[in-house]
Amino acid sequence: MTRRRQNKTKFGLYVPNFGNCSNPVTLVQMAVEAERSRWDGFFLWDHLVEWDKRLPLSDSLTILAAVAAKTKRIRMGTTLSPLPRYKPWDLARRTVTLDHLSNGRLILSVGLGAIESCDYARFGEGEDNSVLAEKLDESLKIITGLWSGKKFSFRGKHYKVGPSVFLPTPKQRPRIPIWVGGFWPRPGPFKRAAKWDGVLPLRVPEKLPAPQDVKEILEFIREHRSVPDRFDVANIGWTTGVNRKRDVEKVGKYVEAGITWWLESLYTTRDSPEAMRSRIRNGPPNSPAD
Repeated sequence: MTRRRQNKTKFGLYVPNFGNCSNPVTLVQMAVEAERSRWDGFFLWDHLVEWDKRLPLSDSLTILAAVAAKTKRIRMGTTLSPLPRYKPWDLARRTVTLDHLSNGRLILSVGLGAIESCDYARFGEGEDNSVLAEKLDESLKIITGLWSGKKFSFRGKHYKVGPSVFLPTPKQRPRIPIWVGGFWPRPGPFKRAAKWDGVLPLRVPEKLPAPQDVKEILEFIREHRSVPDRFDVANIGWTTGVNRKRDVEKVGKYVEAGITWWLESLYTTRDSPEAMRSRIRNGPPNSPAD
């Protein structure tokens, strides 16, 4: 059984699963190389299509199942799953299965998702953010209730669950970690994140947060968090992979601000799968002392 470690900053990969990088075999090979190259995590985007572009795309959870079978140490997850797109009971079942297949290495990141790429209106779903937020909160209650392994029922505004018992329970205790994504400084997603296990922040208008943003986010989380458990802050960013000093200095500013995960983005429109794999093999942007 895997328990959550409380130690130094971890380094993961933020990986697109579409376009030049859509081949599922290639993505699984990347995860295997990531484990060999001392990365701590492998996280996939989770969409059905990408904007209005004609791009091939592979299913994230299917790929993560193969990653779980091919690796032993590296953590894995989605960044992030647009939860209102899923039936929460289906996702509860699939994530528990993934957690067992990986021997307790799954992290579930959730959010509303971007309207441009999360396939609400184009597939007949409403895209009102207030409604999506209600569905997200109800889904989290349902998923964690089913993960408990106890008799569970639910009646909400959007979902209903009759008396059900889902077994087995997750490998991880007390459950699979949940990270919540959102755009700072909008308060809603960060109040929601404070109830769970971590946050995956971006910055309005669609920028990556600066170290000062991370400090402000953590202050906000502390004001709204009532449990003393470990809380993760996962920051997405880019480093060179070749200039170790510059990379350590850049990441160090975020570590000092309070991040617990650095997610190295492999997403650029110019990168080929081989360029991405080369960056993976160069290893995480930490110092030799780490």
